[in-house]
Amino acid sequence: QVQLVESGGGLVQPGGSLRLSCAASGLDFSRVDMSWFRRQPGVERESVAFITSTGSSTNYARAVKGRFTISRDNAKNTVYLQMNNLKPEDTAMYWCHAADGYYVHWGQGIQVTVST
Repeated sequence: QVQLVESGGGLVQPGGSLRLSCAASGLDFSRVDMSWFRRQPGVERESVAFITSTGSSTNYARAVKGRFTISRDNAKNTVYLQMNNLKPEDTAMYWCHAADGYYVHWGQGIQVTVST
């Protein structure tokens, strides 16, 4: 019913950029807050970026602040994570996450690898 599909991951060199996309279906996208989570190797899962339902407010993990930008296009039911100046420590599996009342929804996850 509810589906979140990430795309845009892959391999990039340090200093490069990627944009992750998460296309949502089966929920009232414009009414839900969205986040990007990641799990780095050997590190606890963390919320990387958060955006409110309207896009009026965002917040970021300290490690990515100033380099990553979360945005959304409610007309397209899509949330994005623009990742600039990528570092090897950004290598992780990334998931988009939707907070839908009492329910939470997760995408399938997508790998980002930052390496020479």
